[in-house]
Amino acid sequence: MKKGNVWALLPIGVFLVLYLGFGITFEYILKIPMGFYNIPIVVTFLAALLVACLQNRKLSFDQKLELMGKGVGDKNIVTMILIFLEAGIFVGVVGRESAESVAYFMLSIIPAQYAVAVLFVVGCFVSLAMGTSVGTITLLTPIAVAVANASGFDMALCVASVIGGAMFGDNLSFISDTTIAACNGQGCKMKDKFRANFFIALPAAIATLVLILVLSLNSDIKGALLNDYSLIRIIPYLLVLIGGIAGINVFVVLLIGIVSGSVIMLATGGTTATALLGNMGTGAAGMFETTMVAVLVSAICALIREHGGFDALLSGIKKVFRGKKGGQLGMGVLVGALDIATANNTVAIVMANPIAKEIATEYGISAKKTASILDTFSCVFQGIIPYGAQMLVAISAVNALGFEISAFDIIPKLFYPYLLLISSLIFIFAVPAKEKD
Repeated sequence: MKKGNVWALLPIGVFLVLYLGFGITFEYILKIPMGFYNIPIVVTFLAALLVACLQNRKLSFDQKLELMGKGVGDKNIVTMILIFLEAGIFVGVVGRESAESVAYFMLSIIPAQYAVAVLFVVGCFVSLAMGTSVGTITLLTPIAVAVANASGFDMALCVASVIGGAMFGDNLSFISDTTIAACNGQGCKMKDKFRANFFIALPAAIATLVLILVLSLNSDIKGALLNDYSLIRIIPYLLVLIGGIAGINVFVVLLIGIVSGSVIMLATGGTTATALLGNMGTGAAGMFETTMVAVLVSAICALIREHGGFDALLSGIKKVFRGKKGGQLGMGVLVGALDIATANNTVAIVMANPIAKEIATEYGISAKKTASILDTFSCVFQGIIPYGAQMLVAISAVNALGFEISAFDIIPKLFYPYLLLISSLIFIFAVPAKEKD
């Protein structure tokens, strides 16, 4: 191992200071709604890259450019970017009506007493199919408000159930940017990561569902919620989900989803040909920031690694977290801390990827386990923090409908993230290694 250099980690520190400083100022001092999400994160990473370029004077600027080029040109980074773009096109094609159809269909066939459980299950399915927790929450929170208003269920419980379901799919979906980032950053197949992750997430989801049902049975129900739906529009989601689980190449799976979604949307009159092309472009453009973050972070990490930053960080982690199990916990703590700092689980994973890969090599941890831990722990913290996009979007949606709710009303009822953390710790410390490989 090269000699570590703690000062090489300064670019990460600069990014965190700028991001947190502006975020706290915008959100809590200037009272700007969604303050953390008004920060130009690409510009913040560019400032961190500038700091990285000014360090390590043993190398010329041309040599640093060459290092950055190798980092950005890594096969996993290129693959990640292409999948991001294709996933964006898919979401642009299928639109929001397909996801709403799933919710209204299940609410129409299941008794009102189980409506909150339905919200959680629908949140799981929609986020698993769409690959976005924020998109799922945006779609389903108005439905959750309507369910609470019509039935008498606690508003915070309904909204928390939607957030929990959304984080389930964000963690597992084949087209989630967190899954794409974790798998390509660690160089593992998505189906392998899914299988490793599924046995962590499923117990947490089942326990959450049971807990919601227990609380629901003690509630006084007044009515139900009915609305129109179109089942044919969920077919693209099902094809992507089935294809991903079957292990079909992710590019092929997404292409199938895009083609089938296009045909169905045109055939059912959901859009016109010109509007469909525009939606494709909008969907791809929606991935711009995530793509640029992946490019900039890979460039920054290439310079940090060359300057000895990762060696210093790995040395520090080895002193605190010992052995294979300790290494896995160290990964979880690392990505969790980065998520708390950045309020963005994809950014946290992209930043943690190269460091986690070093830890995995040092402790002999498989790529699928590493990817699973990074995705799971980032989703745990992202689902809980009161200034995360998921929480802020949910609160905004409730308030826009004329009701009042705060993050601190919702946080105690976020059963799924808490149970996912417990399940993750059991997976690391209690399950024999031979059963996890």
